[in-house]
Formats: sequence, C-alpha cells, structure tokens
Amino acid sequence: MDAADTAAQPQVRPLSERDRAVLIFEKQYWKYTGAKEQAIRDRFEMSATRYYQVLNALLDRPEAQEFEPMLVKRLRRQRAARQRARSARALR
Repeated sequence: MDAADTAAQPQVRPLSERDRAVLIFEKQYWKYTGAKEQAIRDRFEMSATRYYQVLNALLDRPEAQEFEPMLVKRLRRQRAARQRARSARALR
C-alpha cells in the first residue's frame, strides 16, 4: 500500500469514553428522572445544544455504529426525516 492509498483511507479514531457515554445515555436517557436537558447538564457538564452537536457528529462515525448499531440507525432515520420535513417546509 503506498501513500496515496493510505491517504484515501478514512481516519478511524476509537470512540472516546465521553462518546461511548453519550451513546449509552441516548439509548437509555428515559431512565433518568427530571428533564433530559437537566440530566445532560448534570452528566456531561455541557448544554443540551452542545450535547446534540456531539451526538449528531457521532452518528456519522462508523465506530459509533459498531458500538451501538440499532441506536445509530434509528437516530440516523430520525435525523433524515427531520431534514426532509425542513426541506418540505422550505419549498412551500
């Protein structure tokens, strides 16, 4: 394999502890009492907006799909549906 082949390969980074925790939390967030946003602040010390940015980026990573395949597939479908709905509203 030469340098060109290596450059064409996508970079595979292992999921960080936080990345795995976000996926696990998203899978079972309903187990936490109170508002999800408060649970996000308490658990990850970040705003809900930042949490969803992190989660959305994770959905595009193959490592996340390997770690939680059903969750990632479900969240990708939901994201695609929201994008289609936004596009449909914009065309009106």
